Amino acid sequence: MRGRALLRTKAKVRAPPHIDAARKLVQVSGFVHPIAFQFGRLTITSYGVMVALGFVAGLWTASRRSFRAGIPAEKILDLGPWIIVGSLLGARILFVTSYWDENFAGKPLVEIFKIWRGGLVFYGGFIGACLATILYCWFKSVALWKLADVMAPSVALGSAFGRIGCFLNGCCYGRECHLPWAVVFPPEAHGAPPGVPLHPTEIYDSLLNLALYGFLAWLFRRRKFDGQVFAMFLIGYAIFRSFVEMFRGDYPQYYLGGIVTPAQLVSAGVVVAGVALLAILPRLSIQKA
Repeated sequence: MRGRALLRTKAKVRAPPHIDAARKLVQVSGFVHPIAFQFGRLTITSYGVMVALGFVAGLWTASRRSFRAGIPAEKILDLGPWIIVGSLLGARILFVTSYWDENFAGKPLVEIFKIWRGGLVFYGGFIGACLATILYCWFKSVALWKLADVMAPSVALGSAFGRIGCFLNGCCYGRECHLPWAVVFPPEAHGAPPGVPLHPTEIYDSLLNLALYGFLAWLFRRRKFDGQVFAMFLIGYAIFRSFVEMFRGDYPQYYLGGIVTPAQLVSAGVVVAGVALLAILPRLSIQKA
């Protein structure tokens, strides 16, 4: 009798299913390592490692693709430093201006330059990289839209690597959820609330970017005019990004009555720009012909 009563007691105090799932998901936090290597005072973050791998993978795949557009691979490698500088500056500037009150107000200015801790906004980096590419094409006399088509798939690939870096860092996290694939970040994560099951928005974004890379690489071989692949990248990335934004939980500010994130607002403009390019660039190609 006492044994049966004990079993009933255990059954009554058993945690709800979503709590049991959250306890099991704590094991996922073992994959989150903000610091990859440390040599004395030198700290190499996982985020920095993944961003660097994204740059390398992007440039390498673009150099393999460039001959189909009549651009020597050396031009792509020469473009690398321009893109790195432009994207880092743009990504950091937009992050600092967007999150000044939350992360930088009242702190030493040196905090602005600590990019190894995270804090890079994709759209800012993309704008910076585009400006750097335009300057490069002007100085080196390279066809802009041909080069844009070569680079577009690689941008999606590099973003996929970068989002894995966000996951390892604990930033760009999602809203609380109790789905089977929810993740729980440890206390050392940079930004994500520890111990709370969240949408793995970094993984969502990474997988969608990989899919976009595959589609754009396929489209590149079948493009009808210069700039088509780049325009499709703008549209595809903006749509995917807006979708993932619905699950993000790290924004301090929303717009349009609290239903739209800053990135979704930017994405709307990016879609318009992509559609405009699809309408304008074919006419330019006919005029040149």
